[in-house]
Amino acid sequence: MKTALVTGSSGFIGYFVAEALLSQGWRVIGVDSMSDYYDVNLKQSRLDLLETHAEFVNVHGEVQEQGLLTALFAEHEPEIVIHLAAQAGVRYSLENPMSYFQTNLGGTLQLLEAARAHPPKHMLMASSSSAYGANTQMPYNENMQADHQMSLYAATKKSSENIAHSYAHLFSLPITMFRFFTVYGPWGRPDMAPHKFTSRILEGRPIDVYNHGDMRRDFTYVTDLVQAILLLVDAVPDHLTQQGQFDGDSLSPVAPYRVVNIGNSDTVPLLDFIKAIEDATDIKAEKNLMPMQPGDVPATWADASLLKSLTGYVPKTDVRDGVAQFVAWYRDYYKI
Repeated sequence: MKTALVTGSSGFIGYFVAEALLSQGWRVIGVDSMSDYYDVNLKQSRLDLLETHAEFVNVHGEVQEQGLLTALFAEHEPEIVIHLAAQAGVRYSLENPMSYFQTNLGGTLQLLEAARAHPPKHMLMASSSSAYGANTQMPYNENMQADHQMSLYAATKKSSENIAHSYAHLFSLPITMFRFFTVYGPWGRPDMAPHKFTSRILEGRPIDVYNHGDMRRDFTYVTDLVQAILLLVDAVPDHLTQQGQFDGDSLSPVAPYRVVNIGNSDTVPLLDFIKAIEDATDIKAEKNLMPMQPGDVPATWADASLLKSLTGYVPKTDVRDGVAQFVAWYRDYYKI
């Protein structure tokens, strides 16, 4: 049986990735610290579902813990590793910056050291569209210069990319970094806009709308994202044989390393996204229009043509359909 190691397995995206791998017959070693950054009960509910699978192994621990991942690599010899554990959130990085260094940088380094000692066939590691920072040319493509991050969170993600590239070069570790674009869907995090908007609208409370609503996002439905990740598992980068294989490839010339956008290849006005929630709840939102928040960017938009070239996959969930599914899950989970 093939073995995969998934960090952040009780998180929003990690849960869906682990569930999808298990459904495809993989044995999954899940690592999660169950941190209290947001509701631990939500994480526990995801974990409870994963533990109904006989081939799921839960490991409670922090990825930055010295030697933890090296011991797991030695014991389980995973063929693939999907690294999703991270301290998330742009605004929280202003309040608790040390947690971003410890988890996002320290955890990534521990993972790479484990892979150096026990190399898997492919490592897939989560980055973020926030790595594009102050870029205003859109849609974002993977070969754009990305040197001006706007938040500490974004800076740790871009730094993780750089560290991973160095390990890929030095130790011939095949690594794919994927940059996510505003992921939403059932089981989503309570600190993210879809969850906050839905909860407040259903409770009859006003919602905070930043930059006076003049924002756009490339909203990506979670199952679309997971499908793309699973297809990328077989797209192992090899700089020695794949140079020039695809137009616009981000493949490194000196390492088996590639950066891939995973987005919906569309940009949706924030007010349209809110309208989709209003329609799904049948409630008109009261909007509290606010200025732009520190570290935030006004727009994101993915060029996902490299993803299509590598896998043939195109994300397909329309925002209105995705929002309706999220609201239905929210009502069911919270018994509303």
